Amino acid sequence: MKIKRWIAPAMVALLTGCQTPGEQTYYDLLIENASIYDGLGSTAQAGEIAIIGDRIAYIGPDAPFQSKQVIDAHGLAVAPGFINMLSWSNEALFEDGTGESSLRQGITLEVMGEGISMAPLTGPMAAALKAQQGEIQYDVNWRSLDEYFKEMERRGVAFNIASYAGAATVRMNVLGTDDVVPTDAQMQEMQDVVRDAMEDGAMGVASSLIYPPGAFAETPELTALASQSAKCGGIYATHMRSEGDRWIEAIEEAITIGRGSKAPLELFHLKVGGAKNFPKTTEALKMMDDARADGVHLTADMYVYNASGTTLAASIPPWVQDGGLDAMLGSLQDPDTRAKIIAEMKDPDAGWENVMELAGGPDNVMLAVAKSAELKPYLGMRVSEIAEAWGVSPEEAILDLILKEKGHPEAIYFTMSEDSIREIIQKPYVSFVSDGVAMAPEGVFLESGTHPRSYGNFSRVYAHYVRDENLLSLPEAIRRMTSLPAGVLSLEDRGVLKEGNVADIVIFDPETIQDKATYLEPHQFSVGVDAVIVNGQAALQDGEPTGAMPGKALRGRAWSERSDGGCRASADDWTWSDN
Repeated sequence: MKIKRWIAPAMVALLTGCQTPGEQTYYDLLIENASIYDGLGSTAQAGEIAIIGDRIAYIGPDAPFQSKQVIDAHGLAVAPGFINMLSWSNEALFEDGTGESSLRQGITLEVMGEGISMAPLTGPMAAALKAQQGEIQYDVNWRSLDEYFKEMERRGVAFNIASYAGAATVRMNVLGTDDVVPTDAQMQEMQDVVRDAMEDGAMGVASSLIYPPGAFAETPELTALASQSAKCGGIYATHMRSEGDRWIEAIEEAITIGRGSKAPLELFHLKVGGAKNFPKTTEALKMMDDARADGVHLTADMYVYNASGTTLAASIPPWVQDGGLDAMLGSLQDPDTRAKIIAEMKDPDAGWENVMELAGGPDNVMLAVAKSAELKPYLGMRVSEIAEAWGVSPEEAILDLILKEKGHPEAIYFTMSEDSIREIIQKPYVSFVSDGVAMAPEGVFLESGTHPRSYGNFSRVYAHYVRDENLLSLPEAIRRMTSLPAGVLSLEDRGVLKEGNVADIVIFDPETIQDKATYLEPHQFSVGVDAVIVNGQAALQDGEPTGAMPGKALRGRAWSERSDGGCRASADDWTWSDN
């Protein structure tokens, strides 16, 4: 694909989506020889797409006017930009707003804020965020979500961003990091925090229920927060309380919260870990199908790897983190408490979800991310290998890794089944996430490892599950990455290629798109995406970033309805769609 340019005569009128009769219009960008996939699951239609400003001005067989810039998309697929429903690029985009690992996969929107969001912040929370920074340093010069969005736009980002209000962040605003049940007054205060975040543009409330302090929240608290989100036109998204032994119970809780709050329910990175739990996949999907048939607005998302990636603290009891980071580090150094922790880590019936146990033991847990120079040589090693090198038990090695890192070293846990992935991916209400970081193989990003999903998840869907295994058709895979998530987020003018919609567009080769990243060599770009257009501007061109930063902060419905009162009196005042 090549970009052709020429200087057009002076533009008679610059329009945003239509032509005034009798006036000649010169488009800003024309995509010709296109195989157009509209994002709704339809087969490709040959034609041209013309863009004026940030909008699609024309889709059809022959655009009637000339253009200042032309893309020849012969032999390539042209689709709406891909939407990543869960990203952890919060800090990485401060270091490099290009987000190249995501951009090269065709992503035009990343949604952040699982459990922990970058706002709203109290003064102490802002100070803690500043103190916990590693190689990536930045000023925490915001408190509200609105201020955070404006700071991101000021710095510049290549693709669009959005955020949930993290349920744990909301909790910390009012309750701190302690394991306590909120009073009625505190619960009202937490709902007020949600309302403010929603009116600042949050897409909903998102919980993460295996990580303290979010794990301390009980079902009534989460239902109250989700109810406030629904009144503001937002969803409830959740990393469920279990993805292993109590997976079915966790899905039941999530459905209860969705039904009780009237909020649309999004299940983050749907999966189950532990060999004994793999057969539960069919039962879980039937529960979800039944809930949808019963009126629950339930959708889900997934990444397509058989290993998860999260903190090593997911292998220690949640109570150790009651009181925050300093309290946890103190507990790990106390001999009596340390002995109690190790005993619980070895007990398969301890009553909490030990991710190392789900993985089948320390041989299946690989150290992936650490900021400490002392730990860099151990990246890519299994916990069992590190324990042997240090002459300690695997449980002691995990505690020592956390102490040496002074917080949360991250690991890859090989917990999942390829058969389960195949079963989940065929559900029409499941979209896709990286659950990773937009980065590049340079600078501070090479100081540590990462999960290959950061570089390859969206490309892998096409390469492996469309092209190799024929589990999805190309139009259906595109729908799952575009109109489906756009509908979940109520983005009415994105996710579908049609006249008047925002021009977020990806141009890629279905025959060559391919993930390259591996667990041991994750810093490898995907290939096969030729161009990415964000808000009408090319952020990727001929397979390379252009340096343009056209991304914007996309805000939820309460933001756009602020003049009409923002958050409504009832969730029934809103309508939702999952397509």
